[in-house]
Amino acid sequence: MASTDSRFAATSGAIGVFDSGYGGLTILRQMRQLMPQYDYVYLGDNARAPYGSRSFDVIYRYTLQCVEALFAQGCQLVILACNTASAKALRSIQQIDLARIDPERRVLGVIRPTVEAVCDMTQTRHVGVLATVGTINSGSYEMEIHKCAADIVVTGQACPMWVPLVENDEYDSPGADYFVRKRIEGILRTDPLIDTLVLACTHYPLLMNKIVKYTPPGVRIVPQGDYVSYSLRRYLQRHPEMADRCTTTGHCRFLTTEDPEKFTESATLFMHERVTAEHIEL
Repeated sequence: MASTDSRFAATSGAIGVFDSGYGGLTILRQMRQLMPQYDYVYLGDNARAPYGSRSFDVIYRYTLQCVEALFAQGCQLVILACNTASAKALRSIQQIDLARIDPERRVLGVIRPTVEAVCDMTQTRHVGVLATVGTINSGSYEMEIHKCAADIVVTGQACPMWVPLVENDEYDSPGADYFVRKRIEGILRTDPLIDTLVLACTHYPLLMNKIVKYTPPGVRIVPQGDYVSYSLRRYLQRHPEMADRCTTTGHCRFLTTEDPEKFTESATLFMHERVTAEHIEL
């Protein structure tokens, strides 16, 4: 079980948002824009990031620790705003761990809401997925897309340099062009019929200027923030018992397993506002 820093108290009833690093802040920002009334606690496991190339067992263990830490903060509902964690840990946590921890709490991911939107968008029935190595190797997007529409052809492309470019503040540098262009040209060369590209990593929206630059006209680019946020709002509307357990004072806290000053500096880029982070020990 996670232990928390004694400098802060739990925020009972907040919606928890977890990511291995900073990328989930792009999801949190959209959630707060759509549903500003709710309280949120964001946890970035920056000390152990990135998760993308780690094994299934390690990702599952780290994700579970972070979910338990958010539960300890009073969160009744936790969003895994991390594609790698959603791909490799969500199902086990939902099917095994919640029954042990608290059957009344919920953990949701980002893959299903994205897939539901994509299946409605594609006209050619050819979809490309740009993601981390871990998400691509898991096959989660292909599996979930085929649950919605078995006829869709799914092509995945791992983009191992994209997260480091973002987290090292190089996402808008001339050097980023090479890595973005290489992966987009690669996936479209593999399947020229792709008309929809999923940005299946929450870091990737910060590379949007470069991605748009090298994506041909007629190919739709799908970031996740809007779709996950609207999906969460619909979920709370369908489950008023959970909505009633989520507090609504409009407060937001930021926790990190790394240096809080470093987190604060980088998080400001993602949130488009100044944030203050606190340290948490897992």
